[in-house]
Amino acid sequence: MLLPFLQIIVAILLVVCILFQQRGTALGSALGGESGGFYSTRRGIQQKLLYATIFLGAAFIILALINLL
Repeated sequence: MLLPFLQIIVAILLVVCILFQQRGTALGSALGGESGGFYSTRRGIQQKLLYATIFLGAAFIILALINLL
C-alpha cells in the first residue's frame, strides 16, 4: 500500500528537479532573474540538483520495477 504513494512523491520531486534545470542559464533565471546568454559549467547548487535528478530518476525506475512484481 505504501509503494504507490512513495512512487508519486518521487515523481513529483523528479519533475521539480527537472524544471529547475535550464540549459544555458543559471539557476537564478529559473526564479525570475536575467539570463546571461552563455553556458557555464554546473557548480554548487546546480551540480547538486543534477545529482538529485539522477538519483530520483533511478529511484523512480526501481520503484516502477518493484511495482510490477
